[in-house]
Amino acid sequence: MVWFVIARVVFVAVVGYAAYQLHPLVGNPISNLLFGLATGSLFVALEVRLKDISITHLLGALIGGAIGLGAAHTIGTALYWADVSDGRVVFLHSLILLGLPYLGLAMGARRGEWLEPANLISVFRATGPRRRYKVLDTSVIIDGRIADICETGFMDGTLVIPQFVLKELQLVADSSDSMKRNRGRRGLDILQKIQKMSGLEVTISDVDFPEVREVDLKLIELARTLQGKIVTNDFNLNKVAQLRGVEVLNINELANSLKPVVLPGELMKVFILKEGKEYNQGVAYLDDGTMVVVDNARKAIGKTIDVVVTSVLQTTAGKMIFGRYLEQSGQMAAPASPVVPATAPRPQIPPSAAAAGK
Repeated sequence: MVWFVIARVVFVAVVGYAAYQLHPLVGNPISNLLFGLATGSLFVALEVRLKDISITHLLGALIGGAIGLGAAHTIGTALYWADVSDGRVVFLHSLILLGLPYLGLAMGARRGEWLEPANLISVFRATGPRRRYKVLDTSVIIDGRIADICETGFMDGTLVIPQFVLKELQLVADSSDSMKRNRGRRGLDILQKIQKMSGLEVTISDVDFPEVREVDLKLIELARTLQGKIVTNDFNLNKVAQLRGVEVLNINELANSLKPVVLPGELMKVFILKEGKEYNQGVAYLDDGTMVVVDNARKAIGKTIDVVVTSVLQTTAGKMIFGRYLEQSGQMAAPASPVVPATAPRPQIPPSAAAAGK
């Protein structure tokens, strides 16, 4: 890092000395020296700005600029017959000479990802099924369930891990907060596990968008560029990506869809773990984490009981099952036919009715 600083200082000093000796401006030597120092500083600022740009985008800009410059020279040569003494013709030549290289630079830098080896190979490869890219975000990597899904073979295509996501994971792993540090290290371990899986294609993408600051927006732009899908469990990223026309695979939605389906009236055995919020309620959990709220089950805390399902509530956060303690429901469902107790006294017969009976 120190050598870079020394090299930049020397470069600025050399440019300033050259301007001081050669006098590019009409004026005293001090003004030429300041002009040279300012020019050298401008080049250093441009170099610092370009260091964050990926090599493919930089190479694309150079190729596009060269093509634009060649096209401008060709057009300028073809207009040899024009009257160069006319100011309009001179302006047209200048516009072509400046405009076409600029357009080449801009378009080449914007489409630099096509110079990546994988994309270059796809250009010359025989026509076949299009590669399907799945872009992983930070939250789904830390979550860890993506590794289990990949291991079962349900995740096809190419998993793309952006370089800016790796930087964010590294920042989390280096955090002073122990909880964040453990989450970041867990995410790096999950990535290593995914990369070691056989039959799964994983690529690290160096494509970046320096003009975009937020990581979520970078993910959306990358998925749009690759025409792929974002794999996440972030609710907000899910909504923003859908609004911008990018397809999303939400791990939470997948988990909710795989939970067992229960219908009102079905019987199930649950372990009452704690007391519910309402009066005389008990709360249990299924193996997949689904909450079961049981009426009249407060006295059964710490026991496994039979429950009859009364209703099912599906929310964006997950599924909730409401049930009733089967013992209580059996009492409520018992027939209500009148039964005369065995110890009930015999009805009294009036004397007149008895005399008539005789």
